[in-house]
Amino acid sequence: MKRHIIIGNPISHSLSPKIHNYWFKENKIKANYKKIVPKKNEVEKIIKKIKGKKIYGMNVTVPYKQEVIPFIETMSRIAKSTNSVNTIFFKKGKIHGDNTDVFGFQKSIIKNKLDIKEKSVLIFGAGGVVPSIIHALKNLKVKKIYLSNRTYKNALNLKKKYNFIKILKWGKIKNCDFFINSTSIGLKKGDKLNLNLKSLSGKKTFYDIIYNPSKTHFLLEAEKFGHKIINGRDMFLYQAQRSFSLWHNLKPKINNELVKYIYND
Repeated sequence: MKRHIIIGNPISHSLSPKIHNYWFKENKIKANYKKIVPKKNEVEKIIKKIKGKKIYGMNVTVPYKQEVIPFIETMSRIAKSTNSVNTIFFKKGKIHGDNTDVFGFQKSIIKNKLDIKEKSVLIFGAGGVVPSIIHALKNLKVKKIYLSNRTYKNALNLKKKYNFIKILKWGKIKNCDFFINSTSIGLKKGDKLNLNLKSLSGKKTFYDIIYNPSKTHFLLEAEKFGHKIINGRDMFLYQAQRSFSLWHNLKPKINNELVKYIYND
């Protein structure tokens, strides 16, 4: 039995076990997938189990996408570029780290037929997934990227790596074309970003990387003002598909049957 896990905190909302266990069954792979909430001092020990083949494949979510890097022996080009790892496995005798978030986010934008070329984008948050979002946005040729984060220092740290982004103070909003919530605000009921959307002119697009719940307060507020809203469902599906492909050299299907099963639609 090939053991797979996802580590993170919080992790209760994650649908990763549901999707990967579905694909294992569909593709007749003897494997399982579970959630783990490790303590910070347990992360290295868990990752080393990959080399001992006690763990076959691993996903990483908040807040460990950078924390796992010191314990990885080789990294993909995209993982190095973003300094963010969400997929780990054994490759050529080494513990290998990869990033499937860039692919997942970019693919979700294309699937939803969003033309963001030469458009302006405001990202809320500066966590582990943000470098992947910035990377994908640059691939999609956006014109300007603004960023706002509760901890100003963390926003400035990102600017050191991506000097073309512009930093806004937390709580401020700019009349951009596209707004992205990359924070965990919205996972819990009652979580709010407290943004003044009345100041925006024209119809915008609001994207929340959170997929469970399907409509966060961020998206519900935007919907009230008639803006287009998208949650992180497609990003989740496509990054999971890429992870599965890296582990098993097999591209699992994403179809209506899968979506209905995963999201209980």
